[in-house]
Amino acid sequence: MAFMELYNTLETILTAWDPREKITLFRDFYGTYCRGAFTRDTTAYPAVFNQPSYRGFCSVIDPKEVPRRTKLNTPQGQILLLHAIAHIEYSAIDLALDAVYRFRDCGETFERDWLEVADDEIRHFEMIEALLRELGSYYGEYPVHDALFEASMRTLELIERMAVVPRYLEANGLDATPQILRKLESFKADPMIQKIIAALHVILEEEIEHVRKGDRWFNEACNDKHVEPSVYFDIIERYYPHSFPRRVAINCEARRAAGFDSDELERISLDKC
Repeated sequence: MAFMELYNTLETILTAWDPREKITLFRDFYGTYCRGAFTRDTTAYPAVFNQPSYRGFCSVIDPKEVPRRTKLNTPQGQILLLHAIAHIEYSAIDLALDAVYRFRDCGETFERDWLEVADDEIRHFEMIEALLRELGSYYGEYPVHDALFEASMRTLELIERMAVVPRYLEANGLDATPQILRKLESFKADPMIQKIIAALHVILEEEIEHVRKGDRWFNEACNDKHVEPSVYFDIIERYYPHSFPRRVAINCEARRAAGFDSDELERISLDKC
């Protein structure tokens, strides 16, 4: 049986710039990992990457300049929506892999959790990209932003990473997806809209579990550092000032299922959950 070294293999996957190559490398690795055919070199330190892997095929621009997702009843509007979602899902693959690559003292349960998330995110990406292809487009045709990558490279401690990535950025997705679904409902006679709606329902349901895993490891990090979980709000204020409280409704049901308690929800939104 051939053995892989865990961290070198993850670095190779993380830096692979071609999506097909990245996905193939991951699936080969994940099968080997699940069979237990790997070693760990604990003498090396994780690299801090200076650019995301998708810079090899995506044009990266300021988030404010990314094309607006309007006119969802047109193929062009649907392409721009799907491209934005594909970028989030593709970025999330690297976010999950980087957690395993970077936080090497968290144990095998942590590894399994985030490799499962990476596997889910790949499936989500492929599902969305298939719809893009059906519309005659592809991931990389339009410019993207690197806000998610920047967030990951700024949060190099476990407690901050778990607060910012799953419990803030991904949790925001739990709020945003139902809003997108409501907009799409007006056009659900369109077969493509029906496919997009079905894909978004799958993503929304499975992202709850991803945020829940982040919640678990955030609380583990709080215990290790002997700090109260309310430090979450201090971390988010440091990275995303004035994010809370929000005047818009949040997805209370999904956030509760993902681990947010009532006190947190009251601090996050002015609307009652």
